[in-house]
Amino acid sequence: MSTALVKLRSERDRMSAIERRIADYILDNAQLLRDYSSQQLANALGISQSSVVKFCQKLGFKGYPDLKLAVSEAVIRADSNGGAAPQPVDVSSATAQGYGLWLRKSEAEEATRLINPPGTLTAVAEAIGRAGTVFIIGLGEDDLHARVLALRLAQLGILTVHNFDAAHMTASLSAARPDDVLLAFSEHGQQPALCQVAQLMRSQRGKVITVTRHSANALRALADQTLLVSAHDERSQIEPLLYHSALQHLLDRLFIRLYEADSNRRTRLQQTQERIQPLLEP
Repeated sequence: MSTALVKLRSERDRMSAIERRIADYILDNAQLLRDYSSQQLANALGISQSSVVKFCQKLGFKGYPDLKLAVSEAVIRADSNGGAAPQPVDVSSATAQGYGLWLRKSEAEEATRLINPPGTLTAVAEAIGRAGTVFIIGLGEDDLHARVLALRLAQLGILTVHNFDAAHMTASLSAARPDDVLLAFSEHGQQPALCQVAQLMRSQRGKVITVTRHSANALRALADQTLLVSAHDERSQIEPLLYHSALQHLLDRLFIRLYEADSNRRTRLQQTQERIQPLLEP
């Protein structure tokens, strides 16, 4: 997996307009970058050479040569499928499309992992573990992940209140206590209703944890802690698939962290599964 290219994608939402132009150009022309000097790249974009150098340094590289080397290595690694067996030449179109989708999902999951380091997941898991009640909300498609996480937390013995309606959640939060947690799911973080819910939770001295894209948004600004998703594709039919895949992988990591941190939760999950199983049998 290409760390340099993944880093460009994962940081893109936090970049300025000029930085996004540079990142997009590199991503679109990664295989040709080895033949570009920093001045040639600047000329191609109509910007100054110093802007290119500052861009590289902001990403953690010493300069343009280091970035170019990292991108070139990433391209070589990608061309060899990361050491995996090469794809057959006569691979069907459907198989090629399936492999391409898997690859893009893998890149989105890795980019999301990079912007949510273990320390972040640990802090979020600890906040949830300390909470008397975890309030969970997501509107529209965001509720798909909110609903699944609420079920999984309940299976661990963590008291959850799940709502997909802001008015109902507002009523529920009247019983919130300090150190209770609100988990708010919103891909773009712009729904005024969710921002009002988050502000209410803060007024109750509870903790607000938001789950959004890795971008500046109104909901994220109200959070005590954030979980972030990085998933990009120019194709409108593909980008939502990458987002949901990366988000689910992130929530799976959070669930495992909660499960492994407490033996009582492990026991509760086993007991819950044993109770549910007879209900599923014919």
